[in-house]
Amino acid sequence: LYERDEKRKSHFLVVIRADKQANLKELGEKLGIGKLSFASEERLEKYMKLKKGAVTPLGVLNDETCAVEVFFDEDFVKMEKIGVHPNDNTASVYLKTEDLLGIIREHGNTLEIVSFA
Repeated sequence: LYERDEKRKSHFLVVIRADKQANLKELGEKLGIGKLSFASEERLEKYMKLKKGAVTPLGVLNDETCAVEVFFDEDFVKMEKIGVHPNDNTASVYLKTEDLLGIIREHGNTLEIVSFA
């Protein structure tokens, strides 16, 4: 999920399992960010150079200023591998979860592991 804060100054990539639902109000409160809402397609293109429907954790590698903060559901940390789109939603690649997290951190984006009920 590609989100922005109420002031439209901060951007967030929230990575949760497909079988979970995200209550954006609760999520923003839990993360101490305040009200969250989906960011526009223009912001998605500007910061992650992605199109709607192709949001992926690998998109942060296009974030030249490392402005997008990343929040990963702790459920993924327990998994050996994770499947993600390679910046295109017509394919999936599988990586070791620890490698994906390392790639994001090495790129310079803030990454936090959180628990989503």
